[in-house]
Amino acid sequence: MTLKIYGIGPSRAARPIWTALELGLPFELIATPYAGGATRKPEFLAINPNGHIPALIDERPDGAVTVWESMACALYIARVHGKADGQSIAPATPREEAEALRWSFWAVTELEKDALTVLMHRMALPEDQRKPELADQAESRLKVPLAVLDQQLKAQQDRGEAYLAAKRFTVADVCVASVASWGRPAAALLAQYPAVSVWLKQCLDRPAHAQARSMK
Repeated sequence: MTLKIYGIGPSRAARPIWTALELGLPFELIATPYAGGATRKPEFLAINPNGHIPALIDERPDGAVTVWESMACALYIARVHGKADGQSIAPATPREEAEALRWSFWAVTELEKDALTVLMHRMALPEDQRKPELADQAESRLKVPLAVLDQQLKAQQDRGEAYLAAKRFTVADVCVASVASWGRPAAALLAQYPAVSVWLKQCLDRPAHAQARSMK
């Protein structure tokens, strides 16, 4: 079997790359930047007609499986290639599976848009293209989902569990931390949510995260 991931580390492709690295899976990274037209070439559009990274192809004995959308890629890798042994990042129980699904979808619907706005207009864009007022508005909206996440993490701590879905780091943490990390330029805002701040640092300090982000 061969697992191919299309994308680059400094993008949403970091999610499936990070997942694969945490699981110790062999995979081939097909360097596909989001700039420069690589995602609009016919050969890539045949894999993902939306023209976005990441995408993955999992060559299996019963035929190739194609997955796109970053959260779907990460969850697929954990579900299909991980071991439900309570040791790896793969969900090991129905509860852990449910937590991974609901928090990953939640991150996309409730957190991603405004976290990305903060990242772009506080840090990523050239200074002359940044619009601080957009970042201010996004930070204000982020207070609601960050409070929800902080509440969940505190509830987990009360259960004796340090991470989003379990005592151990799981794919749920990969998916949500990869989005929450975009809000780091809003340091004063994150400081208002101590459980989020501690958890996010623990996730992003993992060697596999740094390795994933550096892959191009």
